[in-house]
Amino acid sequence: MTDSTTSAQPTAPHPADRPVYVVGGGPGGLAAAYALRARGIRAVVLERSDHVGASWRRHYDRLRLHTTRRLSALPGLPMPRRFGRWPARDDVVRYLEKYAEHHRLEIVTGVEVSRIERTPDGTGWLLHATGGRELTGAAVVVATGYNHTPRVPDWPGRDTYTGEFLHASAYRAPQPYAGRDVLVVGVGNTGAEIAVDLAEGGAARVRLAVRTPPHIVRRSTAGWPAQYSGVLVRRLPVGLVDRVSRVQARVAIPDLTAHGLPRPDAGLYSRVREGAIPVQDVGLIDAVRKGTVEVVAAVEGFDEGAVVLADGARITPDVVIAATGYLRGLEPLVGGLGVLDERGRPVAHGPRTAPGAPGLHFTGYTNPISGNLRELALDAERIARAVARARGVSRLPTA
Repeated sequence: MTDSTTSAQPTAPHPADRPVYVVGGGPGGLAAAYALRARGIRAVVLERSDHVGASWRRHYDRLRLHTTRRLSALPGLPMPRRFGRWPARDDVVRYLEKYAEHHRLEIVTGVEVSRIERTPDGTGWLLHATGGRELTGAAVVVATGYNHTPRVPDWPGRDTYTGEFLHASAYRAPQPYAGRDVLVVGVGNTGAEIAVDLAEGGAARVRLAVRTPPHIVRRSTAGWPAQYSGVLVRRLPVGLVDRVSRVQARVAIPDLTAHGLPRPDAGLYSRVREGAIPVQDVGLIDAVRKGTVEVVAAVEGFDEGAVVLADGARITPDVVIAATGYLRGLEPLVGGLGVLDERGRPVAHGPRTAPGAPGLHFTGYTNPISGNLRELALDAERIARAVARARGVSRLPTA
């Protein structure tokens, strides 16, 4: 990779000479590094794995973006037209590799940052990293990703369960589950898509455990992507969007109540504001209607080889796949700085910083209806402007 480094060394102590450290080599980190560099600010990306885009490489094989190619590109480099409207996982990985190379980003791989704290003199940030490194930066952009640490609920009896159990982060393809009875727990986009993948890939039986029925939207209606609507409604009143989306759903989405998926009581945008993104249909509706994916009650616990459901039923699948989300995993990194809320999320995001933490930025810790990659791109530019203002950089470099 051009212009990258192979080891990280402490920089000169003078604040003006310190780089901005970007923690994480995913889309958010790469976009931030480019935007900073475009303003003449040295940005060093620290990535714990051996490659950029590590989390994307671990996604299941079937995955395609639910956002369009044009609105998923990062600053300074469009996605190639050959990727199609909905780029595949491997296309995204190739794009991130090309992005780092094209912009000649300074990237250090194999370095994990374990803790961030203020420098003793209060003029910057001290990063504790792999191999005892202590790196001093003028500012820090934390971009370790929304899907950082797999989350598995503390279900009663989980430790005694004798069946096969895995988190959705370990799922790749349906072939190992052909001819088997599989329970997928969780009806977010990941759980819904894995359930469909299993049903189409030859699983003998696929059940989907649902606690709260989701809003389901078509990825595209008459050529109009759902993402476009998500962009348009972001500034509209929540109640108005709820009413419009309720009417739209009755026209575009069949009533699945008889199949165990009633329409949600809460409005679509109200749920989004609470952190629940709609499920984009990539085959779930047809699979539920045909019975190839069976909806069952939420999981309440385990009893040796059985799974206990909220309605009192006991089922004995061969495999349980927990599509139960992720934790941000930020507490060890910045937990003592007063920059996280009670749920471990940054209290300030993008160009804004928490009180008492100037120069410490976070990107990629929301799940916006308008598309995560689009918002990461916008955040990168905003963060770069904020850092430039703090450093007194008033114009773009001329060369």
